[in-house]
Amino acid sequence: MSDFALVMLAISLAMDAFAVSVCGGLALPSDKRTKGGLIFGTWFGGFQAIMPLLGYYAGSHFERFITNYDHWIAFGLLSYIGISMILESKKACVCKYDIMDNKKMLTLAVATSIDALAVGVSLVILHVNIIKAAIVIGLLTFLISFLGCTCGSKVGEWGREKSEIAGGIVLIGLGCKILAEHLGFI
Repeated sequence: MSDFALVMLAISLAMDAFAVSVCGGLALPSDKRTKGGLIFGTWFGGFQAIMPLLGYYAGSHFERFITNYDHWIAFGLLSYIGISMILESKKACVCKYDIMDNKKMLTLAVATSIDALAVGVSLVILHVNIIKAAIVIGLLTFLISFLGCTCGSKVGEWGREKSEIAGGIVLIGLGCKILAEHLGFI
């Protein structure tokens, strides 16, 4: 996977965290958005870095059984996640987050990073350097979540929805690219 594709993957994975961070930013008073952005960024960036590692190591145990079908699996997982993101973008933002509540932040961090777990399985198939990928995914998610929270009132509901749709389209595109490469079209 090229560095550009890795960055695009990381940005796509961060779109759920961005959407939740925007909602958090909308709910916070303006003087608390920087602190909120740091909290959202830390939780979401941390979990977005950990989940692909878990998926990668779980998937590496099954790699020898799926080698003949790995491109179809990667295509299916990435397309499913992408379609799910597009469908989720239509749901309204519920802006009732208490960023001081660790239990709620843990729940949000896990919920926004489940897709990164599935992508971690796909990264096994692509023989990606998982440490590099986890760092890129985690750092970009931190930055995007921070910006989403601190700029939440400016981005609003419109930006949240469009970012999730764009992220979903990129993931579907990556899945199609992987399939096309393995089938010899690229």
